[in-house]
Amino acid sequence: MYLEHYGLIEPPFSITPDPRFVFLSERHRDALAHLLFGITQGGGGGFVQLTGEVGTGKTTLCRLLLEQVPENTRVALVLNPRVTPVELLESICEELHIELEGRRGSTKALVDALNIYLLDAYAQGLRVVLVIDEAQNLSVEALEQVRLLTNLETPTQKLLQIVLLAQPELRAMLAREDMRQLAQRITARFHLTPLDASETGEYLRHRYRVAGGTRFPFDASAVKRIHVHSGGVPRLINVIAERSLLAGFAHDVPMLDARWVDRAAAEVLPARVRRTRRWLFAVPVAALLLASMGMAAWWWPRAPVQAKPATTPVVPTKPVVVTKLAVVSPVAKPDVAQLDAEAFAAALRDAPLKPGASGAVVDWISRRLHPAYLATSGAPAVFDAAMQDAVRRFQRDAGLAADGVVGPATLMALAAHETPVRTAALESDTGAQ
Repeated sequence: MYLEHYGLIEPPFSITPDPRFVFLSERHRDALAHLLFGITQGGGGGFVQLTGEVGTGKTTLCRLLLEQVPENTRVALVLNPRVTPVELLESICEELHIELEGRRGSTKALVDALNIYLLDAYAQGLRVVLVIDEAQNLSVEALEQVRLLTNLETPTQKLLQIVLLAQPELRAMLAREDMRQLAQRITARFHLTPLDASETGEYLRHRYRVAGGTRFPFDASAVKRIHVHSGGVPRLINVIAERSLLAGFAHDVPMLDARWVDRAAAEVLPARVRRTRRWLFAVPVAALLLASMGMAAWWWPRAPVQAKPATTPVVPTKPVVVTKLAVVSPVAKPDVAQLDAEAFAAALRDAPLKPGASGAVVDWISRRLHPAYLATSGAPAVFDAAMQDAVRRFQRDAGLAADGVVGPATLMALAAHETPVRTAALESDTGAQ
């Protein structure tokens, strides 16, 4: 519905693996060259393995490969490998149009029929290639059956070339000790990586041109944000760009900037991806927090422990040290201006905070929100609707999901947030020193 608005002939960012829209980055060109070499002359009947993260273009490369195989090549393509070994053999025979009458359910009958077909193809000068997509879903038994198919050979040549397209989990499977026989038969390996920032821009422009577009609708800031949100994964690039074009059409915006991309990404990206990016922010905060606790433990005065008389030998134990998160002046109230490490650890463990909660953790949160997000009040702090609304505003400014839930990420973000109270406490303590 937005095609006329942008002067397009067809949607430019469909997630279907259409070879017409394929954009070959340097890594994709290398991968395609490995596949073509493996199935034409360099494989020698072994396995060719292509791995890559979800959405990096493995299936698209497979479609492109099938369009470029030589005329003397016969291909069996298995798209659903989550089957038993016998069902896998049946799928291969069906793809090669081998008659299965009376052979279904029998491994020997299926392998014999496949062997006859391969010998006949070899006599005609044909090459037979088996391509298994999503090969990480193969069971160990099915993988072993695939390996045994490479035993079909003449004295001089293997009769079947096998290509495995898979996510990185396949590499972990093949690293197992009991899979070493199959791993040793892999003659070519290649791993696809996401696009870099410049390739992301080229990818967007290429697909837009193929779809008939003449005026590129994303400015430089939008392209940058698409790369940041997608991580350079082509499928995510397509999803974000498609939703951005829809938003531009709905609001009659001819040129899209970073704001429209951010909104589109927030709508279409799965929560798992966004949560990962929040934790990228939380990791340095946590490191800073742990470092500050360690420094505080070094100099914080330890209360004297009075020994009690004992009639039996006492096993010495390590003194319990209460570590403080912030340095405060002697006149500051520790229950509201600071939170000890043990309480903070308990808060992280028991997160998220429940509505109506109170106590030292809630007092500390209240202080971290004063005065920018929460008005000062003389009453004891309670995690009520007003404080939850203040938490939402803080989360929004900190780049977190503004849901008002005080979980581990929000607690660590609050710990890293500088407040006037904290600054005054530090200045007071410095003066005292």
